[in-house]
Parts: sequence; C-alpha cells; structure tokens
Amino acid sequence: MDNEWTAPNVKRVEPDRIGGERAALEQFLDYHRMTLLMKCAGLTAPQLKEQAVPPSTLSLLGLVRHVTEVERWWFRMHANGETLDFPYDPDQNGADFLATASADAKSNLEAYGREIEAAREAVADKPLDMVVPSRGDHPERTRDIRWIYLHMIEEYARHNGHADLLREALDGITGE
Repeated sequence: MDNEWTAPNVKRVEPDRIGGERAALEQFLDYHRMTLLMKCAGLTAPQLKEQAVPPSTLSLLGLVRHVTEVERWWFRMHANGETLDFPYDPDQNGADFLATASADAKSNLEAYGREIEAAREAVADKPLDMVVPSRGDHPERTRDIRWIYLHMIEEYARHNGHADLLREALDGITGE
C-alpha cells in the first residue's frame, strides 16, 4: 500500500508584504513549511525515501522527519518548556534523516502536520520578546521567541534548498 500512496498537494500562501512583526514571522515560517511539503507533493513513499543525490544520504522523507523534530525542539521543548521525546531520533544520532527505509511516509507526513499545529499552539500566547532557557548542552544560551522564529525560518530555508536538489534529481521538477 505504501508504494501506491502519494504525498498530497498543498496550497502555499505568499506572506503579506505589509504587516506586523508577529504576522510576518508566522507567515514566512508557514511559507517555508509549505514549500517543503510542495517538494514532496505527488511523490510516492519510495520516492520520498530515495537518497537521490549521491553521495549524500539525504531524502525528502528524512528532511520531513528532521524538521518534525526541530519544530518540537524549538517551539514545544524550548519555548513552551515541555518535556518530550524525539519521535524518530531519541538518541540524537541522525536516525531522523537516515532511518527511513522502513518508515511509513504517509504517517510521517501526517505527524509533521500535527507537530506544526502543536508548535503554533505552544507559542500562540507568548510575546516575541519572552526569553526562554536553553534545553541543550549550553544552559547559558537563552534566547527569545523572536529568535526561535528567525532560526526556524533559516532552518527551513537551508533544508528547502536541499529539497530542491532532491526533487529535481527524482523527477526533474524544479521551481519554488
């Protein structure tokens, strides 16, 4: 069944050109989230798992799994102070990117959508200048919610560049 499933099409909305800071950050982040899903749209599960740009071991599904965990890490664990496990890479050894051969692509994309919603909810009522503690190895590295949004936009921009190359290698489709 997984071989017959294809990733659904998504609608990406352009960010407003004039607006407040919070709206701009949220809209640009959503734009990048949807860009990644656009790169997956119409591909089968095996295509999403394919490491299409040797010698790189990246795949589109690996990218989706990775940003699912990154969303959780920054918005829920840092910004909201939740104690959670990572769904794909609990030991932080690269399994989010690499352990895709037996992964269920459809459920991974659905989990990504749920994590985005949980991330939105986690920071919906938090001011951008709210300072949050580090959850990592460097407790001195506090940051504010604004920084988290900007970092996430940067994270997606980088990985969407990877997704462009992967998609083009899979079926020749290029574009935004």
